[in-house]
Amino acid sequence: MRDRHLGFVAAAATLLAAAPLSTIYERWTWLIQCAVAVALIAGAATLTRTLRGPVWAQFLAMVGTLVMVLTLMFSSGEELLAVIPTPGTFSHFGSMLSFAVEDMRSFGVPVPDRPGLQFITVLGVGSVGILVDLLTVGLRRPALAGLPMLAIYSVPVAVYTESVHPLPFVIGAVGFLWLLVADNVDRVRRFGRRFTGDGRDVDVWEPSPLAAAGRRLAVVGVALAVLLPLAVPGMTNGLLANFGQGGTGPGTGRGTGGRVDLFANLSGELLQSEEKDLVKVTTDDPNPQYLRFGVADQLTNDGFRSGGRSVGQPIDDGLPAADKQGITGVSNQRHTAQVEITDDFDMGLLPVYAAPVDADGIKGTWFYDPGRGIVYSTSSRTRSKGQKYTFNFVRTSYSAAALRNADPVPSTDPAEQFTTMPENQQVQDRVDQLVRGKTNAYDKVRAIYDFFSADNGFTYSLQAGDGTSGNAIVDFLTDRKGFCQQYAAAMAWMVRAAGIPARVAFGFSSGSNKRSGNTFTLTNKNLHAWTEVYFGADLGWIPFDATPAAGVAGSIRTDYAPDVDAPETPAPSASGSTGPVPGATGGTTGPQEDLGDQSDLGAGVGSSTPTSPKWPWFTISAVILLLALLCVPAMRRSLLRRQRRTAFAGAGAAVDVGGPDAPRIIVTDVAAAGRAREDAHAAWAELLDTMVDFRVPIDPTETPRATADRLQKDGLVDGSSAEAAQLLGRAEERARYARDPLQAGRLGDGLRAVRRSLAGRANRRTRLAAFLLPPSVLMRWRQAIVESSIRTVLRSGRLRDTMLRWSPRRLLTSSRPARPDSSR
Repeated sequence: MRDRHLGFVAAAATLLAAAPLSTIYERWTWLIQCAVAVALIAGAATLTRTLRGPVWAQFLAMVGTLVMVLTLMFSSGEELLAVIPTPGTFSHFGSMLSFAVEDMRSFGVPVPDRPGLQFITVLGVGSVGILVDLLTVGLRRPALAGLPMLAIYSVPVAVYTESVHPLPFVIGAVGFLWLLVADNVDRVRRFGRRFTGDGRDVDVWEPSPLAAAGRRLAVVGVALAVLLPLAVPGMTNGLLANFGQGGTGPGTGRGTGGRVDLFANLSGELLQSEEKDLVKVTTDDPNPQYLRFGVADQLTNDGFRSGGRSVGQPIDDGLPAADKQGITGVSNQRHTAQVEITDDFDMGLLPVYAAPVDADGIKGTWFYDPGRGIVYSTSSRTRSKGQKYTFNFVRTSYSAAALRNADPVPSTDPAEQFTTMPENQQVQDRVDQLVRGKTNAYDKVRAIYDFFSADNGFTYSLQAGDGTSGNAIVDFLTDRKGFCQQYAAAMAWMVRAAGIPARVAFGFSSGSNKRSGNTFTLTNKNLHAWTEVYFGADLGWIPFDATPAAGVAGSIRTDYAPDVDAPETPAPSASGSTGPVPGATGGTTGPQEDLGDQSDLGAGVGSSTPTSPKWPWFTISAVILLLALLCVPAMRRSLLRRQRRTAFAGAGAAVDVGGPDAPRIIVTDVAAAGRAREDAHAAWAELLDTMVDFRVPIDPTETPRATADRLQKDGLVDGSSAEAAQLLGRAEERARYARDPLQAGRLGDGLRAVRRSLAGRANRRTRLAAFLLPPSVLMRWRQAIVESSIRTVLRSGRLRDTMLRWSPRRLLTSSRPARPDSSR
């Protein structure tokens, strides 16, 4: 019995230790699944111990239960009788693990409910539950159980990008301390009785002075464990708070762009419901390009990642010249930008426009990698948040002819490394089909770029499908639904398949929702990814944005890469500007953005059509809703009266009720007698409700006949209405007390006579209230609320008593030890 209770405590402690996982997930589905798994595992262990099974049998029972739970929760459809796993089930489990790994790379915390992540969470927590139970109950080493419990806590510490909140740690620590206390109290009880300092024995439920001291020490220990890291500098961030650390020298380390999971950060920010300001930039460029801060250039089967070492020089030593001179169809313009970064954008990367030539005001030691075009730091203490700086940059514009006439990239060019890719025949076949007949790099890239169009079924959606092929790019090219990171990665992969260097760039679009003049406030919703293609040392890396322009606010379209979904492609400008093409969605000169910017810029629209105010419609709707609510009591009263009228409409034949000796029918048939009683009760209940509606007092202690006599005595009824009241009273009296009820006349006629009499003697206000807000209905609702409150109080009291009976202290005790007989 003691082992059974200790096993339940071990299960509860495991769930408490899993509390830090709440910082990873957006919802609590994982907790419900883990609670079911741990509870069933604890039940299996308890049942095996009840049958006196050895430790190895307990272990097998718990493992089998965990497998069964995983089979039920994450079924593959190939199980026997829905619970017996087959080889296909375990293959499905392997796929779930692969999906979990991919989700961990693709999503930032907090993550949504994804099957792969939920599977690995239930598997991990269930496995920890098995180890905790074995160490605590089977081997009686509860202190060692803290190691697997600590493993759960290390997960959010390792993946969370900010400080882990201390409350989940406190909850987990409480679970571990509860486990230790439970084991030690159980050991003491096995040994013998407890005593106080004065020699008096301590009852089972009486607190021990030693136990009280232990609890105080536990509280102090937990408080120190929580507060000490907060007081020590450098201990408040997670192990991967800055997206990973790769070294200490220049070109490596945190925030270098070499080991930043930019895809996970991008998808995590875009999928968040809350919009937060990240960067404010002011520039004299009227149509700014994308503000850039990172690249992903290493392609594996799992997709693009930031790889290799960034090689650069300190930004204080100056930046290389970025002008491209002497190339036909290429123009250069110099601009200035001022950037202010909020505390919510905390990385080892600084956002800049392409081709910066100098910078001023950057705090800390930063490096510039001209090959990747990124500004990065090598220290975990040098961060982007709070930075305010100014830089000059070169805005380079390209014409389609200049890119078409570019020389092929020689095999000796270092950028040739960015043509490597995993072998995928489906992707290769698609690329070969698209570039067939194309003789230069630009036409091949344009063929791939034009492929991502609405005519080919591509749509923008933040809720991309999970896919079934096991390969993300094949799934995207099949489903043709996704957002910027899918489009950018897919195009870069396909361009590499055509033998042309390509990579994925990350930054911000020039979203117009928060634009004020030349100042743009960029939020997490403006984070964006696009493809960059290498056209040789002279032209360098050229941006191509395959994401549908309608899905990206501030989308940039150029004459060499126009909007493929636009109905018409305008003629290229003479200067070959890379600014937005007229009509492109999101461009600063496009008609859709003009409509969205007028309120922010305060500019008037000469051809705008005045719209009628909406407040009258809201007022009318509110009035209609209020009238409908006021009609509810009257409708309820009318419905109740109609139901009762239907009940007693056929209560006997119509007879004369003109005197006290009016004819009466005594019903002796059993079935008819039952109906007659129900009819009499319904008629009497309607009479009482009518009296309540017209403010006539009701005395529950009166008999029906006394109530009818009082109505006549008070002058509320007379003549035929008084006789009708007497008839209703006699019918209810016999229905209550006589063996054979009375069926006398049509009770409905009598009720109508009494109602007319009561209404005729009431004032106008009472009649109006009886019609609109019947007091009888309101009284029933008040009684229902009072009764519901009483039931709630009683249930809460019973629940409190139940919880007291199942308190942790009582769970540790199987039986109350008997006191020694004092008479002996």
